Parts: sequence; structure tokens; C-alpha cells
Amino acid sequence: MTDHATQTAESLAAVKRMEEGLARNEMDMTKYFHEDFVWRGNQGCGLKKGVEEFQRNWQFPIRAAFTERDYKTEHFMADGEWAACFGHIEATHSGEFMGIPATGKRVKIPYMDFWRVEDGRIADNPVSVDFASVMMQLGRDVFEGHGWETYDRGDAQPAKPE
Repeated sequence: MTDHATQTAESLAAVKRMEEGLARNEMDMTKYFHEDFVWRGNQGCGLKKGVEEFQRNWQFPIRAAFTERDYKTEHFMADGEWAACFGHIEATHSGEFMGIPATGKRVKIPYMDFWRVEDGRIADNPVSVDFASVMMQLGRDVFEGHGWETYDRGDAQPAKPE
């Protein structure tokens, strides 16, 4: 039986190997993902079951929409079979994204990734990608001016419970 500290280190190493593969634009990701792999994104990102579906419906469309990607992981953390990170990708909007034609703009794509590692490969991957921020950078405000940042700027007063 693997002790907790060893399992933690192994989970983090498995995730970092996968991240390095992504940064190198590797096409064959099967060595990083378990055969029962599930990728679970926030609204706008969807659910992908298996590596093939993950690549077809997430990885390849992101690569087509955003080129010259530079991955900026701000912090990794791990605990047992789970590892996580948060950071952003700096990329050029070179293809259609959410119905927005290529603009050539350089954007920042904030994300948080969580991975459960099983047998040295990633089996479960809940993800949160801030597509609302990306769309705002591309000129489309999905909140139509009603984002809570209006409170932070003092443009509107927040409601209070009765």
C-alpha cells in the first residue's frame, strides 16, 4: 500500500507530465489519461467522456481557436490521489470561439484544474475555465453590463437582504 505522501507526490508528478505534454502540443494524450477518463467543465465547456471525446470536443477546438499559447500555472497543490492548479493561458485568438470570428487579439484564459489520479494516469478532471472573461476580452459582455463588478466600481449599489 502506498503511503499518503508518496501518493501525493505521484499524483502531482502525473499531472505535471500531462501539463508538459499539453505545452508541447502533443497529439497522443492516452499515456496521461486513464481509459475511464472523464473531463467535467463548467457551463460553456461541457462534459467529455474518454480521451477521444476530450480531444475532439475540447483540446482540438481550443487549439484551433487560440494559438501561440503560453501556459502560466500560478500554483500546483496535491493531496493523496488529487492534484490541482490554477493559472491562465496567454494566447492569440486565431480561430472562431463561441461564435466570435478570429480577432488576432492576445487574451488571458483563466482556469482552475482538479485531477484525480488512478494507476499513474488522470481518471477524473473537474475544470473551471473563465470563458466569460475571455469573451469580454473579445468584445462580448455575456453579463450585458450587469456583472457584479459594477458594485466593485461603484457604478451600482448591491441589494441587501430584508
